[in-house]
Amino acid sequence: MAIRSFFLFILFFSSSLSPVFSLYEDQVGLMDWHQQYIGKVKQAVFSSQRAGRKRVVVSTEENVIASLDLRHGEIFWRHLLGADDVIDGIDIGLGKYVITLSSGGSILRSWNLPDGQMVWESSLQGPKHSKSFLLVPTNLKFDKDNVLVVFSNGRLHAISCIDGEVLWKKDFEAESFEVQQVIQPPGSDLIYVVGFAASYQFEMYQINAKNGELLKHESASFSSGFSGEVSLVSTETVVALDSTGSILLTISFQDGKISSQQTPISNLVEESLGPAVIIPSSVSGIFAIKTDAVTVFIRVIGEGKLEVVEKTTHEIAVSDALSISEDQEAFALIQHASSEIHLTVKLAHDWDGNLLKESVKMDRQRGLVHKVFINNYIRTDRSYGFRVLIVMEDHSLLLLQQGEIVWSREDGLASIIDVTTSELPVERNGVSVAKVEHNLFEWLKGHMLKLKGTLMLASPEDMAAIQSMRLKSSEKSKMTRDHNGFRKLLIVLTRAGKLFALHTGDGRIVWSHLLRSLHKSEACQSPIGLNLYQWQVPHHHAMDENPSVLVVSRCGPSSDAPGVLSFVDTYTGKELSSLSLDHAVVQVIPLPYTDSTEQRLHLLINADKHAHLYPKTSEALSIFKREFLNIYWYSVEDQNGIIKGHALKCKCTGEVADEFCFDTRDLWSVVFPSESEKIVATVTRKLNEVVHTQAKVVADQDVMYKYISRNLLFVATVAPKGSGEIGSVTPEESWLVAYLIDTVTGRILHRVTHHGLQGPVHAVFSENWVVYHYFNLRAHRYEMSVIEIYDQSRADNKDVWKLVLGKHNLTSPISLFSRPEVITKSQSYFFTHSLKAIAVTSTAKGITSKQLLLGTIGDQVLALDKRFLDPRRTVNPTQAEKEEGIIPLTDSLPIIPQSYVTHALRVEGLRGIITVPAKLESTTLVFAHGVDLFFTQLAPSRTYDSLTEDFSYALLLITIVALVAAIFVTWRLSERKELQEKWSFYSAFASQSTFSSLFLCDN
Repeated sequence: MAIRSFFLFILFFSSSLSPVFSLYEDQVGLMDWHQQYIGKVKQAVFSSQRAGRKRVVVSTEENVIASLDLRHGEIFWRHLLGADDVIDGIDIGLGKYVITLSSGGSILRSWNLPDGQMVWESSLQGPKHSKSFLLVPTNLKFDKDNVLVVFSNGRLHAISCIDGEVLWKKDFEAESFEVQQVIQPPGSDLIYVVGFAASYQFEMYQINAKNGELLKHESASFSSGFSGEVSLVSTETVVALDSTGSILLTISFQDGKISSQQTPISNLVEESLGPAVIIPSSVSGIFAIKTDAVTVFIRVIGEGKLEVVEKTTHEIAVSDALSISEDQEAFALIQHASSEIHLTVKLAHDWDGNLLKESVKMDRQRGLVHKVFINNYIRTDRSYGFRVLIVMEDHSLLLLQQGEIVWSREDGLASIIDVTTSELPVERNGVSVAKVEHNLFEWLKGHMLKLKGTLMLASPEDMAAIQSMRLKSSEKSKMTRDHNGFRKLLIVLTRAGKLFALHTGDGRIVWSHLLRSLHKSEACQSPIGLNLYQWQVPHHHAMDENPSVLVVSRCGPSSDAPGVLSFVDTYTGKELSSLSLDHAVVQVIPLPYTDSTEQRLHLLINADKHAHLYPKTSEALSIFKREFLNIYWYSVEDQNGIIKGHALKCKCTGEVADEFCFDTRDLWSVVFPSESEKIVATVTRKLNEVVHTQAKVVADQDVMYKYISRNLLFVATVAPKGSGEIGSVTPEESWLVAYLIDTVTGRILHRVTHHGLQGPVHAVFSENWVVYHYFNLRAHRYEMSVIEIYDQSRADNKDVWKLVLGKHNLTSPISLFSRPEVITKSQSYFFTHSLKAIAVTSTAKGITSKQLLLGTIGDQVLALDKRFLDPRRTVNPTQAEKEEGIIPLTDSLPIIPQSYVTHALRVEGLRGIITVPAKLESTTLVFAHGVDLFFTQLAPSRTYDSLTEDFSYALLLITIVALVAAIFVTWRLSERKELQEKWSFYSAFASQSTFSSLFLCDN
């Protein structure tokens, strides 16, 4: 009995060694990380009262409203509005409400300042679209003046700050009237609405702020017209430029009477070579204009007289005015000088005097200062101190105070436009970037803590120590490759034109670089980053060469703008070189060929359909010529409803003659009828996807052969009426058509029509199957469909002897020009959620089963096993199909809470999901990006080829020792028992012998 109890105890210990696939609270952060951002700040309002936390409320270009801690820059709270709900204005009312105006002035909201809860929301409609203005009086008090003034949609509104009720509204009927400023002098009951009509007439309306009554309307004509922004220099004076940008117009409407004065720019700026631009600001009595050569600050004195107070050739940024007393206003001025920025705080009426003058060292990789926001505080000596919030060219946010950078935020990472990966350097003998020294005591202490945690004997302090040890693991954050391929660099390109390298271990920024090629210059006025591509991956020269990436961009929003190429070292972030192209870049085609230095060949297609080969070397050209006839590609003209296939023709002729330039020819085209179909989605397989086997073993030991082709394209079209918002059409007016097209021949391999369906369509293509998501108007639910395509020609002959002799059709070459014998299997399922993105897991050898990664409308990532989307599912599968792993058919796909890859976290503004295979076959790396970033490791078939990271080796050692001791004890007990049994037998035998002897003697 004792032995049985002992073995049960050992069995309990052994069972604790089995892998646990759930995620516990203390495991968060071991294999995943989550980073929160807000995007590029465009408006900021400080709230730094003596009572309560000091904070700044900001709105960003990502439609985020956030409250930040002024001491550390951390997020107190934030809200991400919809993509169409663009924030127009933000302010603080009554000291405790955040007032926001969004959606083109159509929605006004009030948020609770401490916790960000919405208090009320008002809808503001009007007769026409117009600029939007939000006025929150600075003297707003809870028990007296609690009225907000909003101009939007051609209508002026007065709204209660307490409950959002519209108190009165005033329409401006003139169709051509374009409002430029809405002004309410402090303490006045008058509101001035000024603007232009018919581009040459200045209009002024005087409104009673209490009831919206029109008191006065004046207008004045200017034959030269107006252009650009209007700068407000006082409550009754504005400054504008004429239509040529060469004359300054100072317009005053004091006492409701319009007067003006014209001043040529040449009288103020002798260096002016082109049209001037007014720099918007709200500094009383001062404004700035910028020309090609210089920035000039001008003071308005007297009746429209202008006086130049300063000229500068440096890049400059000016803040809005800050009221520091009843009659004084201050503003901040920042100028760039080499690696420093010069900060100056001045009084509006005293340009020569400085309240503050500091120089701050600034990383050049942050670029120029784009926006400045100023706030003041009272020092211990009762003097004024100032803190300045600045927004940099790379979209980062910094707080400056007392000549230092107090904190910074890399909010450029909220606008990632493309992602690629790079391997880390190989760890050489005796060299390790991250070294951690461990002594015996620390090693034993760590394992004792892990043992206490396993036995659930650890205190909260012990659990905190265990979590800290796990998060600070040296193996996780080393800057060298690991055996399993978990440690990599994520190279991301942001909308600001900055490259970041993020370590997959902990998400830290290894390096960042603001590309010179994406800086605004005379040759490139509007640079736009497009895509990232692997340029050089030195597998055979890993010890000598660094990998590099290609950044493709262009100088303007139009597709025919000249292109720019940049080559960046992924280990150091150094821009190796850049090329300003004399042609556009409409399409980039990475070719599956590399030269001796392992630089990958790329074809760049321009607007004239010429193909340019890069790199421009003789070796690359010779490789390209050998494969000249095997290069095909396609293009999609979704606006015209045309898909075309292309091939190379010959070298370019004419003015663009170049040995690396080639003419192209159209091979085929598929034209979708514009009256019935509109292209809404196209997707193809990843170029680097690995397929383990072409054969798929099905029930009854039969084999189906996957149709594997890198040239398959999935196309989804919808009815033109159905391309709008969901519910905008009836089921009879909408349909969805799915195509599988061979991009070499243009042959349509499969076509299926779904009636009563509507987009948007999200799709993913992997191996021989495609999954797409859409909305079913008839069922009022989302659906997902799957199409699998199989090669029927390879399933006819299964003779093993022919395969051995090399006569089997599996060994015959494949030509896309011969019509393939294919069959398809498809099925549709209901799905609960709307999607933002969809991806599929990828592994090194393609052996591990697939999972779909679904970016839901709730900004989370859900992992769904591909077996749920098997088109061969039936209601009552046979025993053979059950053994194959086919799940019984249901009408809807399950959503298992434990299958959320992001756990309880949200990736706000989710835009894309990237999967990268690790060296370990069971594991794939997942990176989701939007306003937030999230990274994790995922094992679709569980970690069947490795132990988990938190595996307790100490407990394993104890178990082995216990088993050895148990074996020894049981051996000793067995020996003793056997000896006792022998003695018992001998005693019994001896007694029997004695009894027999006595019996014989008696006889």
